[in-house]
Amino acid sequence: MMRKTLKKAVVKAAILLPGLFFCVPVLFLLSGSVMSRYELRESLLPLMSDMERLITWKFFPSYPTFSHYAKILFQTPQFFTVFWNSMKLVVCILLGQLLIAVPAAWAFAVYPFRFRKLLFTSYIVLMLMPFQVTMLSSYLVLDGLELMNTHKAIILPAVFSTYPVFLVYRGFCNLPKGLMEAARIDGAGEWMIFVKLGLPLASGGILSAMVLGFLEYWSLIEQPLAFLEEQSLWPLSLYLPEISLEQAGYSFVAAVLTLIPAVFVFLSGREYLEQGIVASGLKE
Repeated sequence: MMRKTLKKAVVKAAILLPGLFFCVPVLFLLSGSVMSRYELRESLLPLMSDMERLITWKFFPSYPTFSHYAKILFQTPQFFTVFWNSMKLVVCILLGQLLIAVPAAWAFAVYPFRFRKLLFTSYIVLMLMPFQVTMLSSYLVLDGLELMNTHKAIILPAVFSTYPVFLVYRGFCNLPKGLMEAARIDGAGEWMIFVKLGLPLASGGILSAMVLGFLEYWSLIEQPLAFLEEQSLWPLSLYLPEISLEQAGYSFVAAVLTLIPAVFVFLSGREYLEQGIVASGLKE
């Protein structure tokens, strides 16, 4: 009995210790956001200067303050501009993916047509390509459409992303074929089958695609830097001010506020995310 208890304790410790290790950066942000300017200066001075000594850090500040939060939230209107820029980009992208990716995934999963596997394979290849590979071609297309330096340059390429098609497709593949055939025999049309059967039964994959999409597009960096010139159009992920001894506190606060929506969405959709990952791992 004691042996089993000891084994469970070792397993729990082996799981918890890496988890606590990965939480250290978040604790670092939280503690830095409530540190006074004097404490931040003393802690970060070796990093910002040529002093040959290690930095010191207190996870529990001696003199905590919320003055950095007050300045960001009440005295910095630029913060709300970039915040709503991020909200606009993410909401428009996710709504566009619902309108484009979900019907496309349904067509791939349900309807047999010529070159379906070849076309779906090309989708997977495009999904595996990083942004650095497609950046030049995307720039040329967007410039030809006169969409550069607008939010449409970020929204439109993301709306036609192939990854949500792949993820939702796996959810549709798990639908019972006999159930759809029975619905057709009863006189249900294809649109009715899609709305009444497909969407409810594959809701886990759809919601997991939306959760992953939010986490990805909330933290966009490369696309806005490449396609947006005006800083007033930048999203929240690019708001972090230049890290200096005078602005370090504001940088920590901006990072914490950027992290909050992503954590909230992740915790709210964690179950759907797990379902989508399981469904995407099943063979067709």
